[in-house]
Amino acid sequence: MPKMIFVNLPVKDLAASARFYQAIGCEKNEQFSDQNAASMVWSDVITFQLLTRDYFSTFTSKQIPDAHATCQVLLCLSRDSRAEVDALAETAAKAGGKADIREPMDLGFMYNRTFEDPDGHVFELVWMDPQAMMGGDNASA
Repeated sequence: MPKMIFVNLPVKDLAASARFYQAIGCEKNEQFSDQNAASMVWSDVITFQLLTRDYFSTFTSKQIPDAHATCQVLLCLSRDSRAEVDALAETAAKAGGKADIREPMDLGFMYNRTFEDPDGHVFELVWMDPQAMMGGDNASA
């Protein structure tokens, strides 16, 4: 079995959050979804488990902060090109998120933009030129 990551996120409106994650490219796994959770598959090894805040609280005794007001984690998703970074940031904004919560970063060999989902969870989108990272020519994408 490959190493996998399941990112559990508390959400206010499960249906709206599931629609947002579908809009940015996730597929809903109905087998692991119900009225308390939506299993949103990003890739073969990454799944976002969207959990209602009440259900999320059954897994921790800690306070669940408002992600619009605090930040505990930044989630970074790689893309295959600068154009894919831009397209996903724009899709996130159109689907109810907030794009470019900080200025985009362009280092030539690496391009980065950010967005928040409707609940305020922060995502970074990054493209890196592997040839440039290894000292080769900076291939544009």
